[in-house]
Amino acid sequence: MRGKDIRLERIINRNTKKTIIVPMDHGVSNGPIPGLVDMTETVNAVAEGGANAVLGHVGLALHGHRQRGHDIGLILHLSASTMIAPDPNEKVLVNTVTNALKMGADAVSIHVNIGADSEAGMLKDLGAVSIECMEWGVPLLAMMYPRGRKITSENDLENVKLAARVAAETGADIVKTVYTGDPDSFHEVTAGCPVPVVVAGGSKTDDLFTLQLIEGAMEGGARGISIGRNAFQHQSPGAFVRACALIVHEGRAADEVIEMLQAGV
Repeated sequence: MRGKDIRLERIINRNTKKTIIVPMDHGVSNGPIPGLVDMTETVNAVAEGGANAVLGHVGLALHGHRQRGHDIGLILHLSASTMIAPDPNEKVLVNTVTNALKMGADAVSIHVNIGADSEAGMLKDLGAVSIECMEWGVPLLAMMYPRGRKITSENDLENVKLAARVAAETGADIVKTVYTGDPDSFHEVTAGCPVPVVVAGGSKTDDLFTLQLIEGAMEGGARGISIGRNAFQHQSPGAFVRACALIVHEGRAADEVIEMLQAGV
């Protein structure tokens, strides 16, 4: 097996070929928000719940990952901006592939906002990072969001299809993008993207809405989820991730899973 294939197995379930990723990169964009004050506690909780990987910046590797408890895959994020920047949509590189390897990362990720004023620079960075990942055998997850002055709806099907395809065309191994609202339309996204697509969770919302989103995305061909705030800000992150796993890895229905979650099963 190639090094990239071996590393992919550390962040994807070997049996189902699907994945549950919990992004925790919000400390740079939003600061120490609830759920990320103590990253070690949160990482351990989602690992116990069955998450395949956590994703974050260098601080996650230094102050939260593999400190205790269950092992879990590590994806280090290479790009960033803050919520108070003049243009939060402009992501700049803050880490490198080789440094991520030195820190024990199993994969790296990069964020690109398709349609942003700074799209050209982010695409240039995506291409450069992709080539470096090929050189070192490191899996690359590309977070692709339609955001910018021309974007009237982030969930517009044509915009999401374009964003996902751009990632695949530039060499990403996994694409994270937004849900288009129903399984049929999301299937057009996954069918038009030759690499696995995982769906983003978005802003904090109620459990049933998120679980239904996951169910619809999986029906639409998603290969997993990348759910952040709805997982690490949950009153019981481990239980919520276990509920997600029933849908992602076992194909259970959201209506069934929500009853189990509420009953504490």
